[in-house]
Amino acid sequence: MADNENNRGPQDRSRINMNEDYEVAYWTKELGVTREQLAAAVKKVGVSADAVREELDKRS
Repeated sequence: MADNENNRGPQDRSRINMNEDYEVAYWTKELGVTREQLAAAVKKVGVSADAVREELDKRS
């Protein structure tokens, strides 16, 4: 089943999907970071939202 693009939040809030613009928009707002910062954190620690949060907290 395809993602519902009318849904403004991620389908699975425990994972970050960098391939869906509306999910990237949600996570950048939720975490207060740019797309580039989010992408770098995901690249480093994977798609787990908790791991990305921890990585971004370290950078602050």
